[in-house]
Amino acid sequence: MTQPLIAVSTDVKQFENYTWHAAPQQYLEAVISGAGALPVLVPSFGERLDLDALLSAVDGVMLTGSKSNVHPALYGGDAGEENGPYDTARDSTTMPLIRKAIEHGVPLLAICRGIQELNVALGGTLATEIQERDGILDHRAPVSEDQDERFAIRQKVRIKPGTCLANVFGAGDIDVNSVHRQAVERLGSKLEVEAVAEDGTVEAVSVKGARAFAVGVQWHPEYWVKSDSVSQKVFKAFGDAVRQHAAAKLAARAAAE
Repeated sequence: MTQPLIAVSTDVKQFENYTWHAAPQQYLEAVISGAGALPVLVPSFGERLDLDALLSAVDGVMLTGSKSNVHPALYGGDAGEENGPYDTARDSTTMPLIRKAIEHGVPLLAICRGIQELNVALGGTLATEIQERDGILDHRAPVSEDQDERFAIRQKVRIKPGTCLANVFGAGDIDVNSVHRQAVERLGSKLEVEAVAEDGTVEAVSVKGARAFAVGVQWHPEYWVKSDSVSQKVFKAFGDAVRQHAAAKLAARAAAE
C-alpha cells in the first residue's frame, strides 16, 4: 500500500509581500514521524475548494493549532479585537471540511484551534480568556522566547473511562502541554467529552457515532511527538485509523473492478 495522505489545514499569513497559506513544521513532522503518513497542505480558499474530491483522495484530516481564533460570529460571540486575531479564510475552509470529513468517515485529528473549530462546526460555542474566570487555571504559555519552555509538559488531564482516548491511554491522568486562552464552552451536539483538566476545562472531545477516529485535543501532541509517549500514542492512534481507512478504500476499489 502506498503512503497514506493526510490533509492539513493552513493559516493565511501576510509576509514578504505575499499572501501565504502555511502550517507550522512541527505538525508536518508529526504527520510523517508520528502517524507515518504524508502531509498535504490544504489552501484556505473556502467554497472554491472541491472538498468531496479532496476527501476522496486523502486518508485523514488534521487541523492544526494557530495563534488566530475562530471568528466569534460563527458561534454568537463577541468579535472584539481582544478576542482575536482572526483568520476568516481558514474558518471558511475548516468548518465545511470538518463536517464533510465526518460525513465521509475520514479519520480526523483536531489540535488546539482545531478542537475549537470542531466544536463550533458542530454547533458548540467557545469561552474566551478563560484565565479570567473564577476557579479556572491559567492555561496560557509562559512568556518566553524559548519554545520548549512555552510548550513544556506541565498540566494533568483526566481521561474519561469508556471513551476513545481511554482505549489509547487507559482511563486516568496523563501529563500534557496544554497552551490556550480559549476553550469549549457549550459542547457541540454531536460531541462527547473525552478528557478534562483539573479545573474542569474540556481538554479533549470525540464525535459521537463517527465512522472513524474523530478526536479533538486542546493540547499539543505534535510538539513532543518524537520524545513523549503520550504525544506518540495520539499520533499512532490517528495513523492506525488513517491506514485502516486507506486499506478499506483500496479493498472497495478492488471489489468494484
